[in-house]
Amino acid sequence: MLSKSVKQARVTDLHKKMEKAVTAIVASPKSIDVATSTVMRKKMRGQAVEFKVVKNTLARIAAKGTSLETIIDLFEGQTAIIFGYTDVVAPAKAVAEFQKEKPDKLEVRGGVVEGKKLDAKGVEALSKMPGLPEARGMVVSAIAAPAQRLASMLTWPGGQLVAALKARVEQLEKEAPAKA
Repeated sequence: MLSKSVKQARVTDLHKKMEKAVTAIVASPKSIDVATSTVMRKKMRGQAVEFKVVKNTLARIAAKGTSLETIIDLFEGQTAIIFGYTDVVAPAKAVAEFQKEKPDKLEVRGGVVEGKKLDAKGVEALSKMPGLPEARGMVVSAIAAPAQRLASMLTWPGGQLVAALKARVEQLEKEAPAKA
């Protein structure tokens, strides 16, 4: 049994994580061994995602006044919360990746993205969306494409002129020895 001060410290810490999170996914961990848990947490940390197993009563208290308050009803049974602090899609992608490797170890119940409640299917759909790095790449490509087309259009006439001049020079070189 935890002392009241330890419980309060855990609630405070969890509340801070919930306030800071842009995305949180609630899942049921099912007999995940220590080795699997360690590997999963390490991979998730590399994606700026945090996996935390929580006590439901403490999570309900900590969720008050945060965006996770909308999903308090999901805090039942064994509960893990996967937090994302920067990329909205990263936690869903991390969970989907883990579920591919160990399909029977983690069951998604739902989540919250920037205050909007998602069910399990919503979390799955979120995992298929492009993440922040992919989205940035798409934006950069969209911005760069017109400039690339303009550059190729501007160099095309010059390239054609150079090719025509080169062909003429080659033709004159072939004719020159014949005259001599």
